[in-house]
Amino acid sequence: MTTTLLTTNFSFILQSLLILFIITVLYFIKFRKRPISLPQGKRLPPVVPHSVPFLGHAVSFGKDPLNFLQSSRDKYGDVFTFRMIGMDFTYLLGSDACTLFFNSKNEDLNAEDVYQKITTPVFGEGVAYDVPNKVFGEQKRMMKTGLTIARFRNYVPYIEQEAELYTRNWSTNEAEIDIFMAMSELVINTASRCLHGKEIRSKLDEGVAQLYLDLDKGFSQLAWLLPAWLPLPSFRTRDKAHHKMKKMFRSVIANRRVNPDSDQEDDFLHVLINSQYKSGTNLSDEEIAGMLIAMLMAGQHTSSTTSAWLILFLSQDKTLQDRVYEELMAVCGDELSYDDVKNCDFLDRCVRETLRVRPPLMTLMRMCRVQQTVGEFCIPVGHQVCVSPSINQQGKDVWSAPVTGFDPDRYLDPNEGQVPVCERGCPAKFHTLDTESQEKFNYIPFGAGRHRCVGELFAYVQIKSLIAYLVRHFEFELIDGRFPEINYATMIHTPKDPIIRYRRRII
Repeated sequence: MTTTLLTTNFSFILQSLLILFIITVLYFIKFRKRPISLPQGKRLPPVVPHSVPFLGHAVSFGKDPLNFLQSSRDKYGDVFTFRMIGMDFTYLLGSDACTLFFNSKNEDLNAEDVYQKITTPVFGEGVAYDVPNKVFGEQKRMMKTGLTIARFRNYVPYIEQEAELYTRNWSTNEAEIDIFMAMSELVINTASRCLHGKEIRSKLDEGVAQLYLDLDKGFSQLAWLLPAWLPLPSFRTRDKAHHKMKKMFRSVIANRRVNPDSDQEDDFLHVLINSQYKSGTNLSDEEIAGMLIAMLMAGQHTSSTTSAWLILFLSQDKTLQDRVYEELMAVCGDELSYDDVKNCDFLDRCVRETLRVRPPLMTLMRMCRVQQTVGEFCIPVGHQVCVSPSINQQGKDVWSAPVTGFDPDRYLDPNEGQVPVCERGCPAKFHTLDTESQEKFNYIPFGAGRHRCVGELFAYVQIKSLIAYLVRHFEFELIDGRFPEINYATMIHTPKDPIIRYRRRII
């Protein structure tokens, strides 16, 4: 036993040293300092000083990134740079500064350079950030074709059916539950039924559900920092899950091509099989399988995280929960419909406020390929240029107090979320854009610009439909008043230990 323990420890040490060596080599090859020529009158953004070489602010940022960013903004302004893991990160905070980020050309501030290493092992080759931006744009156009109001009308009953089926095994009275795990499973089930079709949903047993969870491990800090080919346990698990998932999808796609079923014409798989690039070329089975995975995995994070946080906020405040329930009972019929979901205004404000206070992604990133200027500052090539929905959506100069509190009624004020303007009628800081442009970057849970999430409308329909079913059938409360903290260990800011109590309503 002692020999086994020593061998295990030695293996772990060797693996850690190998990772450190690879990171160091990559740093000196790709992220070494380059000579910088600044335009006249421009200067580099202020730098947050650090005392630990190479690691920089990795520890302090990883421990509490929101506090780190806010304190840095208070001290250095809306544009600043800090070093972490040998790389330079320049943050553009506030609606004015981050306009550069959202309005830039992809060849200047590039998304693929940042996300390709994470998404390709999960989605597969030939889709999303693994293809030129022009091709990705065509693929997103195809996806949007499958996300129409007409299809949403069909999807809402599917979502209600899945929620009823999932909660059938819940206690007849009351019990405790991990609400994030429950919402994650519900979101996978409902998204698969709506987007993948009946064949794939029918295969979604515990084994296939585990494949999704294994694939999900690909969205990690290690996957972002390290090459995908490293033989790490989480990477191997991710790759095995990807191959099994692709094999299952290819089988279903091949069968659908040979035996088209008119009953399937409204599902997302049918849309992709019949989609074409502008050149007239149809999507390959491999591309369709990758896009099916992409649609599910990308949306799963937003919907499951947001749904869980919303249930937690309603569990914390019974008055708000009662208001949602009363609205649902007044608006919804015996069977939930798209129009019911659309007409629930207070529930809609609750979803919006959840996305404001707890956006799933704290940071959006691009790689600076061409030197950029924002105000008086110049951003060098090679910097990771970042914006933070979390910071923008809690700016004290934009949102009414309490900015960190949960207040769905804040959206009743038409001036909520607007940027103050100077006497000349333009934004107060950089004097570069009109007020309308400023407002939209104060609320960016789904991003903005050319890379705005194509599944945004579906996410709203899915989240509202799930919450509508759950609140109509269950009451929720925190255990001993404990509201979960944010889990900063993952790239998606999920709730930490979100155990709550539910009680079945008597209807």
